[in-house]
Amino acid sequence: MTSKHLPFALCLSALFAFTVSVNAQSTTSRVEPLSVIDWLSPTLIAPSVTPNATNRDVTSSATPHAVKTTSLDQQTADAVGLLPSSVTGFPLSLWGQSSSVDLARLIVAIPVETLPVLQELTMSLLLAELDPTFDATNKDVLFQTRIDKLLDIGALEQAAALLDRANVRTPALFSRSFDIALLTENEDAACDALNQAADLAPTITARVFCLARTGDWNAAALIFETGVALGYVSPEEGDVLARFLDPEFADVAPPLPLSVRPSPLMFRLYAAIGEPIPTTLLPRAFAHTDLTANNGWRARLEAAERLVHSGAVSDNVLLALYTDRTPAASGGVWDRVEAVQRFDTAVKSRDPGAVSSSLPLVWDALKAVQLEGFLAHQYATDLAKFPLSGDTAALVLRLSLLSDDYESAAQTAVAENRITSKEEAFLVSLAQGKPELNGLSDSRAIAIHDGFLRSTPFSPDDVEVSGGNLGSAILRAITLFAEGARGDLNNVTRAIAILRSVGLEDIARRASLELMLLERA
Repeated sequence: MTSKHLPFALCLSALFAFTVSVNAQSTTSRVEPLSVIDWLSPTLIAPSVTPNATNRDVTSSATPHAVKTTSLDQQTADAVGLLPSSVTGFPLSLWGQSSSVDLARLIVAIPVETLPVLQELTMSLLLAELDPTFDATNKDVLFQTRIDKLLDIGALEQAAALLDRANVRTPALFSRSFDIALLTENEDAACDALNQAADLAPTITARVFCLARTGDWNAAALIFETGVALGYVSPEEGDVLARFLDPEFADVAPPLPLSVRPSPLMFRLYAAIGEPIPTTLLPRAFAHTDLTANNGWRARLEAAERLVHSGAVSDNVLLALYTDRTPAASGGVWDRVEAVQRFDTAVKSRDPGAVSSSLPLVWDALKAVQLEGFLAHQYATDLAKFPLSGDTAALVLRLSLLSDDYESAAQTAVAENRITSKEEAFLVSLAQGKPELNGLSDSRAIAIHDGFLRSTPFSPDDVEVSGGNLGSAILRAITLFAEGARGDLNNVTRAIAILRSVGLEDIARRASLELMLLERA
């Protein structure tokens, strides 16, 4: 592929236009945003806000921030959400007088790998429709951080829907829309948007990719050669783009080295030249490319497991894949498929004996990949109807306490006198909101018990709650609980006190039950 076939005037015009675009980008101040996703495609030069480096997680005074005013006609994406208050239960004023930068920092701090109910709470906060912060501007600091956390979780569909609803044209947000489209195999939509966004200054790699996708190979080659001549194409990009534009060269060129941290655009280019990069070691957002029907069953299964584990996709997606067909091999994911299918058949056939024999096996199989919550959500209600006993009945109780109906399951266990240990007695009392140790010496149980004893949060958390900054208090509680689950149990006590003080009693109970039952390290 070469530009020599293009008329000289067209070449000169394209060269001039591209050079102006590149020069404009090179003079743009590039300050990294608060939430940096290191695998985003460098499709655009994104202006951003420099966060205050001072640690502002702890409020030094109960005095509210000075109120800033914003013009009513000034648009801000920070108020955009997918879930109304009637669904989330959050008041519209959840952010109180917390600044957008402080809230963004708290969102960045939340770990993705945490307890399932904390993942659900995080997702609700990220997607909630709330009043903007007092300092909200059209720089949309909080909104961009919410999008980046969704990308980190792997929740691409939710992030795309949020971006569509915001309908804000900034380089930073457009770049994220572009990458989401690439990872969900909507390249045509991404390129259509890019071709209509000349004001957002696309870089050479994105421009070459999209021109080629629309069949304008000559223009793509011209811009590629121009970019190489001007030094705006990295060696890795040059190697990939040369193969992408010239299939004959790709046939004789040596294989490219494996790219360890490709951007979505480079990931798609590698796939386009016949050298796809495995997603197993890439950020979880890339797993979406394995979910499509044109991939093998194993790749789709492993991608679904990974995304369900982070709370990015529904349990139903994984169940449909687990029960899709009979596995033709054994080991790894195939053993999980077989265990789920055998158990699913036992439940549907209403055979107590088959359920009793298959339940421990499927529990162990899914516990190995931390998907016990999937099992509880899908089957706990049905399992409660089976006349089981012994260890199997105890396992059913554990699953029931991990389900949405944990409180009624606890009440039934007490009414039927099915409590057989101090731990079960504690769990049942916890599910009813009044944890009682009764001699249990488990350090986790003690931390949980202490959290439920408190009527107010610890200082300085009580300053945030009493000052009406409920959102920042909740965000901090999520991280505290996650940190506590890893070892610092004082943080568990502190987090429970916060959650209960802001009216999230259900979350406090469920997170505590998961801490006891899921045994996350």
